[in-house]
Amino acid sequence: MSKLSKGRLLIVDDDKIFCHVLAKAMQKRGFDVIQAHGVEQAQELLDAQDFPSYAVVDLSMQGGLSGLVLVKFLRTISADIRIVVLTGFASIATAVEAIKLGATHYLSKPAHADEIISAFGKNIGNEAVKIVDQAASVRRLEWEHIQKVLLACDGNISAAARELGMHRRTLQRKLAKRPVKS
Repeated sequence: MSKLSKGRLLIVDDDKIFCHVLAKAMQKRGFDVIQAHGVEQAQELLDAQDFPSYAVVDLSMQGGLSGLVLVKFLRTISADIRIVVLTGFASIATAVEAIKLGATHYLSKPAHADEIISAFGKNIGNEAVKIVDQAASVRRLEWEHIQKVLLACDGNISAAARELGMHRRTLQRKLAKRPVKS
């Protein structure tokens, strides 16, 4: 386990069960946890309470703003906050954007509480990480492109669908599916 001093932790995920389970695990590890189930709710809670030292933010939340919006918001309020972005839909484009916007680290779900705590302490990359030399499939490239366009449209599905030249419902169906492996 990391030797970080414990403090206030904000967990934002639209999956209430996951959020609750992670909150309990982090409380057992000494964090003072506050939970939100969307970007807007998180922003409201932050106005009313002490600002957290740590945040775990889900990237893709249904029916609302992207977690990247919250990462940017958190970073503009505090340069010292340690932010870990979690996602079940990892893509290169969103990982790069999360880091550019101020996330400390980016992890794919499922992530264990100890992995998240370790990620809070990461300040530099790992040069020993394995490099996989494998071309991405056409379906994976499509997924990456959709994520890039969705990001450029600030998570607005209707605008992204127009940009991609497809019907909004078609895009929603594609987004509802789990991403394909490379």
